[in-house]
Amino acid sequence: MAAQGATASRSGLKSALPLLLPAYLWLTVAIFLPLSAMVFFSFMTELPLSGKPWAFTFGNYAAFFSQSLYLTLLWASLRLGLEVTLWCIVIGYPAAYVLAKVLKGRSREAIFLLVILPFWSNGLVRIFSWAMVLREGGILDTALNAVLPFKINIDLMYSYPAVIIGLVHSYVPYMVLTCYLTLQAIDDSLIEAGRSLGASRLQMLKRVIIPLSMPGLVAGAVLIFVPVVGSFMEPRILGGRTGTFYGTVIEDQFVAVFNWPLGAALSFILLAVVLVILALAAPMLRRAA
Repeated sequence: MAAQGATASRSGLKSALPLLLPAYLWLTVAIFLPLSAMVFFSFMTELPLSGKPWAFTFGNYAAFFSQSLYLTLLWASLRLGLEVTLWCIVIGYPAAYVLAKVLKGRSREAIFLLVILPFWSNGLVRIFSWAMVLREGGILDTALNAVLPFKINIDLMYSYPAVIIGLVHSYVPYMVLTCYLTLQAIDDSLIEAGRSLGASRLQMLKRVIIPLSMPGLVAGAVLIFVPVVGSFMEPRILGGRTGTFYGTVIEDQFVAVFNWPLGAALSFILLAVVLVILALAAPMLRRAA
């Protein structure tokens, strides 16, 4: 029986190989080859494309540990990723619950359309739209002064809250979509059974709904935390000088300074830190899921 199972498994793998080949080929060309090139660049003194003499060195990685600024910015980026993830959970999870369990028909479709609307617009358009809203004399300032009997001055541009707002707006759909899928899969009879046994809404939320929807919550948190830690557009435009984070420094190395070796080394240090965090959190996330 075991031999027959192994034979069937091998035959199934052979039949599936032509279907898997395009995906693996795309991953190799689009991900592994560029990453391999960046690893090579991170151990060089100069970029070969610049025409200057170059040699192998560990100085790019040593620069991270010798300058405390990089470590400070990395910690600030990790804190930013955590705060944005928490705000996305606070905003996205209730919205996902309403979409999955409360709304029906066309009302659900309309709200769902508003949730995924940011995916249909360019990232720069979204960021500059928030700049028009948050700046002094902008849409928010004008609207509040038109309603309130006293004059107030709302100017959130080039501040840390502006960066948080822009990032949450960009990434909260990921939390809504992942949580919506898991919440919709929860059988309504479980909720009805809990209520018939006298459980309150809070008890149902804590003991039934949140535990069963935890896989979507965890998936959404990972999808948000990882890109936010290395983000640079929102901090650069909405944060100004206060928006200097680890991702903006990496962008400067590639775009402004043209120091690709240092930028590649800083990128892989960030990748290593994120992988270590996910590895340490994996048992807890697996148990929660």
